[in-house]
Amino acid sequence: MFPRQRALARIANEKVLYERQAGGDIRICVAYANVYRLAMANLGFQAVYHIFESDPRVAADRAFLPDADERAAIRTRRNPLVSFERGDALTDFEIIAFSISFETDYLNLLSFLRMAGIPLTRAARAGRNYPLIIAGGSAVFLNPEPIADYVDLFLIGEGEEMVPEFLAAYQEARAGAGRAAVPIEALAQVEGAYIPDHFMPELDECGRIARVVYRGAGKPRVNRRLINDLNRFTTASLILTRESVFGDMYLVEASRGCQWGCRFCAAGFMYRPIRYRSPDTLIEQATRGLAERDVIGLVGAEMASVPGVAGIASAVADAGGRLSPSSLKADCISPALATALARNGNRSVTVAPEAGSERMRKVINKNLSEREILDAAALLVGGGVENLKLYFMIGLPEERDDDVLEIARLTGTILERARAQKKRVGHVTVSLNPFVPKPWTPFQWDPMAETASLKRKIAMLRAALGRIGGAAIELDAESPREAYFQTMVSRGDRRVGRILERLSERECDEPGAIWHELRAIRREAADGATDLPDPDFYVTRSYTHDEVLPWDFIDHHIEKWFLHSERKKAHYEHQTKPCDVTRCTVCGAC
Repeated sequence: MFPRQRALARIANEKVLYERQAGGDIRICVAYANVYRLAMANLGFQAVYHIFESDPRVAADRAFLPDADERAAIRTRRNPLVSFERGDALTDFEIIAFSISFETDYLNLLSFLRMAGIPLTRAARAGRNYPLIIAGGSAVFLNPEPIADYVDLFLIGEGEEMVPEFLAAYQEARAGAGRAAVPIEALAQVEGAYIPDHFMPELDECGRIARVVYRGAGKPRVNRRLINDLNRFTTASLILTRESVFGDMYLVEASRGCQWGCRFCAAGFMYRPIRYRSPDTLIEQATRGLAERDVIGLVGAEMASVPGVAGIASAVADAGGRLSPSSLKADCISPALATALARNGNRSVTVAPEAGSERMRKVINKNLSEREILDAAALLVGGGVENLKLYFMIGLPEERDDDVLEIARLTGTILERARAQKKRVGHVTVSLNPFVPKPWTPFQWDPMAETASLKRKIAMLRAALGRIGGAAIELDAESPREAYFQTMVSRGDRRVGRILERLSERECDEPGAIWHELRAIRREAADGATDLPDPDFYVTRSYTHDEVLPWDFIDHHIEKWFLHSERKKAHYEHQTKPCDVTRCTVCGAC
């Protein structure tokens, strides 16, 4: 099927759950830097598209990274990428607004611009009538620097209030200067706006950032934006399609942030303080969703601690549907929640122990004992859940081989106890992901483990699980190579953009191709045959506590000394109590 035919077929199969506007004369294309089926499962993308499309000043359209077969056709025939709704050339828009939830999609942004016929860098676009390139999303919250040379302006933070403020500033500047001459400085007044041209990193002799020279007005810090009251805004499915990866679900966002403070988790720090939607609001949204889908997907960092979640699950079950939470913390699973989740055919639930040993759960500040994990599994199985998915990480700071083998022992104990309950347990899936250090977490200074070490640990665990559970336990392990690329981008500075540019130029779309090219760059860097940085500089190096980090210019309202203190606690296996936003102000977020 030709790309345009596929787009028209997809549009015909969508159900839009809001009244669409005719639109104004500001042409904006909201782009998701990945394929359609992933974009339409992303509530952030749907929300920002709805904000733009509902504004009477804007004529909005969408665009997605083409599917693999379409990419080949675009490159072979040299047909430029066009917008989704109307099939217009992307160069005809005033603004292309990228929604980026994952750092790995930074590479896709460059591929996107290439296929649209738009020069990659700001310098190459300067003085020419190309669209303004802006970007936002959760990945941009953390570290936008790897794509800072390719984006004109970033919106750092949650968009419900910030995007309308950006539109107002843009319209005012446009009225005074004309469409083709809107000065970027006029948009700096929007709180949360980051203009990369105003910030110039300078490096020391070791290649680390020595300082950042600021050349704009106001303060050299970007204040990331947060919404205080989530109940003021509805974040749920707005456009439904069966082709989405969650095509059988109506998605509802329950919370932003997490109270537990796991030291590896970006969501637990970047969204501080934690905010919940009220149970009544969530029940109302879920009831609306049951008119469209039988399954309500409850979205957030951790769902068992959402206030009133058992009542929400029960209300959904009473209405003939079932609630599917993204992940549950074991010690927060009550008998009422377990029973409600098992009603109406919910046969699989995800629990996240994160680490197999008690020692490692103290290191990462999981605040979760083995007994609590086992009790939670027993409640779920006793309530009728047949399949369990257990989420673990390997390669964590302070980890030993014994800690990895404890994953197998804990999984085996869960399976053994489930069988002792004389309940049918169909399958236990161990989802295993290599640790990727994230900005704005206590582990931001730590390196990723060597890929060879991770491969050895995965093989060791696979063998141990096979001895314990046989066919009843499945190991689903993420590739260390993919984690390597993710770490490079997550901890990267602007020079990583040049690596991404080369990967895009050589059309490295698949993880295997990316890995082979990164290995080539590593060899060339060691031999002095390239001016590109060695990727290992960002992946396997410990960052020192006194160095300037690429993302330090963003103000997340979290004290750096607090993150450093949490890193020290990890070394001594000390835990920190969960956030109490009513009394505690230690980290600086409240």
